[in-house]
Amino acid sequence: MKKILAINSGSSSFKYKLFSFPDEKVIASGMADRVGKENAVFKIKLSNGQEYIKNLPIHNQEEAVKLLIEDLKKFHVVEDLREISGVGHRVVNGGEIFKESVHVKEKELQEIFDLGELAPLHNIPEANGIKAFMRIIPNVPQVAVFDTSYHQTLDQIHYLYSIPYEYYQKYGIRKYGAHGISISYVAHRAAQMLNKNPNLVNLIVCHLGSGASVTAVKNGKSYDTSMGISPLTGVTMGTRSGDFDPAALQRLMHKTGINIDEAVEILNYKSGLLGISGISSDMRDLIESKDKRAKLARKIFINRVVRYVGAYAAELNGVDAIIFTAGIGEHDSGIRAGVMASLKYLGLDPDFKANRTDGEKFISKPNSKVKAMIVPTNEELMIAREAVRVLQ
Repeated sequence: MKKILAINSGSSSFKYKLFSFPDEKVIASGMADRVGKENAVFKIKLSNGQEYIKNLPIHNQEEAVKLLIEDLKKFHVVEDLREISGVGHRVVNGGEIFKESVHVKEKELQEIFDLGELAPLHNIPEANGIKAFMRIIPNVPQVAVFDTSYHQTLDQIHYLYSIPYEYYQKYGIRKYGAHGISISYVAHRAAQMLNKNPNLVNLIVCHLGSGASVTAVKNGKSYDTSMGISPLTGVTMGTRSGDFDPAALQRLMHKTGINIDEAVEILNYKSGLLGISGISSDMRDLIESKDKRAKLARKIFINRVVRYVGAYAAELNGVDAIIFTAGIGEHDSGIRAGVMASLKYLGLDPDFKANRTDGEKFISKPNSKVKAMIVPTNEELMIAREAVRVLQ
């Protein structure tokens, strides 16, 4: 029996799950949070349900990885590191270099670092996470699993920008998409719930979290998606603006005197729900607020999702189901209700009573022409499966 570790790294955190294969059971899970700070947290949850939490300084990714390995041994999850057959890592953007998951060695690691300009919030910390694991457990193979791999099926009609073609040829300026690992899992699971062939199903997947995207899935494959060359564009997000007119950016720079890097930083870190509300980037905080701008931020978020769903329903020329997944999609009934209420023209008959609670289920009425569904994502399982596939 193999043991595969799946890692989902962020700028100051990583989530992990240790799976046994081929039964795909989770034998340990947890996270390192606030890495780089004195008040960091490390958690491990064992298969028997016991959870252990440490509050201590974790100065960098390497220290977090050491804590993970120490706890896996301490709680007898593994007796010998050779029991771990591989470590799979989520990487947001593989550009045009990585069409699929890859066994990472020094060359591949440097290429992931180099692709950081395409996903500045993600690729660099993800590459640092891989580097830390390569140092701490050098004899265990590392596998990079790319969100962009799922979107390799996009046609040029959907991934090219309407700018001089030579910029794509010379610099790779095109739409790459994101959240592909999540969408791949969710689309397959939704097809099972619909009792449809996964290769014949048409879906619109709303991956709604602090980062948010909408993806059209045609015959089980990515057909079009809202995120672009980076995860900045598309729908409104926690701190990201989503779609924004470049001329407005130019005007902002002229009026304030900021440079392009400062302007893009504003669009990445100070915009979205945070920028509109002035309160928080977290939708849970906005729900509880009575502030008008907090309510406005939620309405704008719903509007932008509806806008993309409508566009993709037209592109697909028919859709079987609208899927809600990720943090907001799985847990915010108000956002789901707001989106569904605007889609009745598609033949969606919402079941608002079912929508009041979370969990994997249909939230449309039985006779609804277009179904609405909550499908909790499981990125870590997809990462582990890809690691097994690559290492075989």
